[in-house]
Amino acid sequence: MIKVPDVVRNKAIAADAEDWLKNLPELIRDLEARWSIEAGPSIEGGTESYVTEAVGEDGSELVLKLLIPRGGNAASNEIKVLSIANGKGCVELLMSDESLGALLMERLGPTLHDLALPIGERHEILCAAVEQLWRPAPDSGLPSGAEKGEWLIQFILKLWEELNNPCSERVIDHALACAANRIAGHAPERAVLVHGDVHQWNALRANDGFKLVDPDGLLAEAEYDLGILMREDPFELLTGDPHERSRWLARRCNLDATAIWEWGVVERVSTGLLCTQVGLQPAGRDMMIAAEHIAASE
Repeated sequence: MIKVPDVVRNKAIAADAEDWLKNLPELIRDLEARWSIEAGPSIEGGTESYVTEAVGEDGSELVLKLLIPRGGNAASNEIKVLSIANGKGCVELLMSDESLGALLMERLGPTLHDLALPIGERHEILCAAVEQLWRPAPDSGLPSGAEKGEWLIQFILKLWEELNNPCSERVIDHALACAANRIAGHAPERAVLVHGDVHQWNALRANDGFKLVDPDGLLAEAEYDLGILMREDPFELLTGDPHERSRWLARRCNLDATAIWEWGVVERVSTGLLCTQVGLQPAGRDMMIAAEHIAASE
């Protein structure tokens, strides 16, 4: 009998995917037979998918991932990113079935979070990993940074209303203004393949350093990925000048500090609302507290 983590179950229910939950055991059995693998215990930490250890018939250590069906192109986009990356900066994809949202990948080591490194070391590791991914990919069919910005605006407005306004209107206005700036700043000639969710739980130790997992996949300015690092560790952001982190990231990767900051504002609010919706606490509360402080100071 499989054990689905509570946060994944909550996310599936929120996405009206109860049938998917019910049919998970049968789906896993079918993939075991088709891909000649044996699925093992589930892996904690994800929110958008059921992830389990697996072993190949040759004894190779693998990971089987089954995405929650929620409309859109999440499975297709992730498969595209991993296929283009081909194991550089991201986990190696071995088999996939887009129609089932199923991916079979190499098994990596502990997450960056598990290693409990200082924040500066973590940022350096994450920058080094995601830099390997950034490259032009104009024919990939992935959504643009401008399209993601539009989606985030609607997502923020929708969740803020559904959750009965869990933060101030000032926070929402600040996030929407930053999103509008990034939409206006989108330049197709600068757009590269970006991961879209670069954080310490999505970076796992590999033989040659660290690799990223669970890419969203966009064609956007590279600053988008570093904006994710601006939403993480929200309380640490408030010790001193919160803009210093975006300036350091900009210097480290030779990018624009304002774009990193603005994407960080949008991601902090959208992710804080999402965490609140699915019960991922205290992460949601922490992000929203930081968002209130930052909006008040801008």
